[in-house]
This record gives sequence, structure tokens and C-alpha cells, in this order.
Amino acid sequence: MYRFLLFFSVSLFSAFQAQIPKVTSGKIERIPNFNSKYVTSRNIDVWLPENYSKSKRYAVLYMHDGQMLYDSDLSWNKQSWNADDVITDLVKNNKIQHTIVVGIWNDPKLRHSDYFPQKPFENLTPSEKDTIRSQLRKTGRSDESFSPNSDHYLKFLVKELKPMIDKKYSTYKDKAHTFIAGSSMGGLISMYAVCEYPEVFGGAACLSTHWTGTFTKENNPFPESVLEYLSKNLPDPKSHKIYFDCGDQTLDSLYPDIQRKADSVILKKGFSERNWKTLYFPGEDHSEKAWSKRLHIPVEFLLNKQ
Repeated sequence: MYRFLLFFSVSLFSAFQAQIPKVTSGKIERIPNFNSKYVTSRNIDVWLPENYSKSKRYAVLYMHDGQMLYDSDLSWNKQSWNADDVITDLVKNNKIQHTIVVGIWNDPKLRHSDYFPQKPFENLTPSEKDTIRSQLRKTGRSDESFSPNSDHYLKFLVKELKPMIDKKYSTYKDKAHTFIAGSSMGGLISMYAVCEYPEVFGGAACLSTHWTGTFTKENNPFPESVLEYLSKNLPDPKSHKIYFDCGDQTLDSLYPDIQRKADSVILKKGFSERNWKTLYFPGEDHSEKAWSKRLHIPVEFLLNKQ
């Protein structure tokens, strides 16, 4: 099933790659096939709000899976986050700062390796790594040689993409105005990003975080490794915000138990309701439709006016 979905998404990726998403407010400026020495080339879709002006400065929200953010007609499953609607409404109601969104397309063939936190994987024993590879191979997400590329993916974001965005657009460059967000594996890499580059990102929104890495909790050593990593690498709660959530249906059914363990780690590291939220959404599944309904919560939490 997963192999079919991967093939299907790759096929649609090729078909829709040239089309610019339609938005109900603001506009999309595309940077096509952004070339990187760290990852494969990919489109970057930058959403600019209505009346974007070089005379103002804007906070920046970096979001993974950029082809899923704006236009359901162009996504593989006909769902989207509707990020433009969510942010426009929050700004209009004076709940958040003026913000631009940088939507980073994934490479469907390499998404799992780009988003899979590298250091927790490297901390596994050789036998445990083989277990992860076997579990991913069985679901069609990798071959026998699976190895995470997330450290390079983050270098692409921090060393190549962000400098270009800050040069091209009227942004605040500091961490207090720079945030990162995603869902599922995108939630996992967002968590990893704020831990690896706390001087760059002031906060992360991690929706339906794919703590398992693979698609089973049974005989899976990765969750404990990533929680151990989290306990040692969480950023300073005095200057960072972190948001987590999950439902309990479809793939999200894997997450609540692990998320509660993560919550315990976060509390022990000094986070409080001022700089951390974990929310649970009983009955919600693992889909853009679900994430779109609650995207306003983490966006307001991270980008609220100080």
C-alpha cells in the first residue's frame, strides 16, 4: 500500500510540478528547482500576504511538504493545509505578526531519508539499524541501504535557503521571528531542526509527529532513541517555543503513548505552558484535512505578538 502511495505521489509530483498553486489571498512566488549541494533540487513556494511591502519586515514560517500547503487541486490526495487562509485570518484579527510562509517541496522519493532525524538513528546499534531498515523496506519506504540525510537537509535550510530568503524578501533574520513547522515526518524534522539549530529557529510546530520513524511500534528501537536525543538536545525554554499535537485515528493511533513520554521529557527540561503546548485531538486522523483545522493553534502560539 505504501509503495503504491509513493508511486502515485511521485507521478502526481511530476504532473503538477510546473503549476503554481492558487491561493485565496496574497500570492505565491515560486523559486523553481532550487539547487543545493546538500539535497536534490526542489521547488520553493513563498507565500506573500496581501499588501506585502518592502517597507515592512516579516516573520518567516518555514514549512515542509510545500506542495501540500495551499491548493488541494494540485496535491496528490486532493487535500491541503490552506495555510494562506489560516495566516490571513490570524493577521486580520491582529493575533499574529505579519508573516511570510516558505513552503519547501519534498522529493517524494527521498522524503523519508531527508526528514528522518539522523543523530538518533546513528545512536542505534547495527542490529537496531537493520531492524529500522527492514521495517521501512516492508512498507516500501526505502531499500536495504536506507540512511538518513536529515543533517544535510537542515544544512540546506540553514546555509542555503534561509540566506536566500533573507536577501530576497523583507524579513526579520533573528530566531525570534524564524519558525519551522510540519506534520508526520515533517513534524519530526521540525523538532530535530529546533534542537540542532536553536540559534536559527525560535520555535517549531510539530503536528502528528511521526515518533515511530517506521510504521509500527512493535520491536521498534527508534522512539526510545529519539526521546533520549530530545532529553539531551531540547533548546533553551527561555528563548524557544515548541508545539506538539496528535489525533488517535489511522496513523495517528501510533503516537499518543510516545507523545506522553515526550511531554514528560519536555516538562523535565523546564518548559511550561508559556513556551510549550501539546494538544490531543481524539477522533482526528492523519491528514491535511485534520491539520488544516488546527493549524491556527500552533501558528498563533509561535507567532503571537509579543
